[in-house]
Amino acid sequence: MNKLEKNTEVKLSSLSTKERIQTILSVLPENPGCYQYFDEKGTIIYVGKAKNLKKRVSSYFNKEHDNNKTRVLVKQIRDIKYFVVDTEEDALLLENNLIKQYRPRYNVLLKDDKTYPSIVVKNEYFPRIFQTRNIVRDGSQYYGPYPSLYTAKIMLQMIKELYPIRTCKLPLTPETIAQRRYKLCLEYHIKRCKAPCEGLQSSEEYLKNIGEIKEILKGNISTVSKILYDEMQALAAELRFEEAQKVKEKYEVIENYRAKSTVVTPMLTNIDVFSFAENEKSAFINYMHIGNGAIVQAYTFEYKKKLDEAKEELLAMGIIEMRSRFKSTAREIIVPFEPDMNLEGVTINIPQRGDKKKLLDLSVMNVKQYKVDKLKQAEKLNPEQRSTRLLKEIQTQLHLDKLPIHIECFDNSNIQGSDPVAACVVFKMGKPAKKDYRKYNIKTVEGPDDYASMREVVYRRYKRLLEEKAPLPDLIITDGGKGQMEVVREVLQDTLQINIPIAGLAKDKKHRTSEFLFGFPPEPIGLVQKSSLFHLLEQMQNEVHRFAITFHKDKRSKRQTASELDTIKGIGDKTKTVLLRTFKSVKRIREANIDELTKVIGEAKARLLIESLSK
Repeated sequence: MNKLEKNTEVKLSSLSTKERIQTILSVLPENPGCYQYFDEKGTIIYVGKAKNLKKRVSSYFNKEHDNNKTRVLVKQIRDIKYFVVDTEEDALLLENNLIKQYRPRYNVLLKDDKTYPSIVVKNEYFPRIFQTRNIVRDGSQYYGPYPSLYTAKIMLQMIKELYPIRTCKLPLTPETIAQRRYKLCLEYHIKRCKAPCEGLQSSEEYLKNIGEIKEILKGNISTVSKILYDEMQALAAELRFEEAQKVKEKYEVIENYRAKSTVVTPMLTNIDVFSFAENEKSAFINYMHIGNGAIVQAYTFEYKKKLDEAKEELLAMGIIEMRSRFKSTAREIIVPFEPDMNLEGVTINIPQRGDKKKLLDLSVMNVKQYKVDKLKQAEKLNPEQRSTRLLKEIQTQLHLDKLPIHIECFDNSNIQGSDPVAACVVFKMGKPAKKDYRKYNIKTVEGPDDYASMREVVYRRYKRLLEEKAPLPDLIITDGGKGQMEVVREVLQDTLQINIPIAGLAKDKKHRTSEFLFGFPPEPIGLVQKSSLFHLLEQMQNEVHRFAITFHKDKRSKRQTASELDTIKGIGDKTKTVLLRTFKSVKRIREANIDELTKVIGEAKARLLIESLSK
């Protein structure tokens, strides 16, 4: 550092944070590049890329940000450093490398950032072929990486079926082979190796096999298939049928593999396909590489969001990450929307129809399935996460101020006005809180008047909660339509002067949940049938209906079993039970004589019973 640079550094350090940052912003170049934000401890907290460094970095400090996390990030910035590069593509690559190196707190986090398996063809006199995660610069050739260990093993298994390649680690050279240092091993006897260590297989034949294997590993399976087919036909023409049969077996293995992997027209080759899905916390990106009409590589991964990153930015990061990781040189990329990037010499397409659109649809299907699977896995490990997600959906759909952790549902039950009852069931965190359920006998309503019954029950319920200073629900759901909702609103707002959001669940003619109503005047809230949210609301409606019906049946059953026996002093519940169990009804008890009754309940009670019934 020269004297001028030292003086500049000293002057910058003496400035306040705001002055220091404004000074840096004033000299930022308008070139592509990467920038780094540092906190007060000198730790990198964010790395970003920009087509224009001055515009991009200045935007963080020259406007109010809607996203809270971005505002928190800006408050922590104490210093800025940047790198100028030649092109936007260089900026993308540099950003990707810096994020991997420093893993800044506010950058998206690649959840699956690990070393993937490759298949290596070793640089040896008789090359070995095996799976590895370590890249050694010794002239060996590496193919992949593969999305999973399973994929690499399947490829190696197919190669071993096709070609007798050595698996031993012996240092084979012309000298050691000529000296006959090694003995035949089991691999030779089970015909998985032709024993080049003993000179039983020539270097020319072995390397011919290696050449075909390399074509397979490159994805040029159709090329190898054609070579084998031509060789098979030539041997058959020369009447060398045994040799032709062995080649045919190899050809069938190759064709079987091709049949499983080919899902698109053979005309499409060397194409990258990307699709995108997201939720509040994560972004999911599916990558497929197409070579010679087959999916050569397929992989889905997840980014953990940290700020309010745009989907175009996240897709661009995913494209750079996957092309770098899988060493793709494809000159065409298929995407669902335009990413925030430009790659020199690469065409980016958003197909609307045809084979390329089918490819994109396949990728979209995979990324959506991956998103659903990740959600299910998370919810199995943490059941509360599912409840919170569903309650968050209700909050979003109804524009509630807070999460509806405490929900109460009401329903009435009567038969033509007889034995009218009502029920209140309580759900907390989306689960039934049965100890908080309440039953109500309707006291002030005569006849079948559901509205009046609802008015009485809601008034009794919340008047008592107010008097006891108990917590009120975050949402009330009525089992009924607009009329029931209006009755509840009148009681809460006009009579009790409290404001609780009210929703309604209406049923169709087949008594199935059909509409979710909210607002005044109530409007239907669109629900996807068979969705998790729909099933939760359906469960709430069915539960309150079950609870009300059960209570009504119990009350009606008690009334029906109530009889003249209940009014007779000296005839208790046990005696009544014995009489009804023996004689089945009050009518038969009346018809019984003194001797029959005495045998069951004794003479004294028998005479008392006959005397009371005769009155």
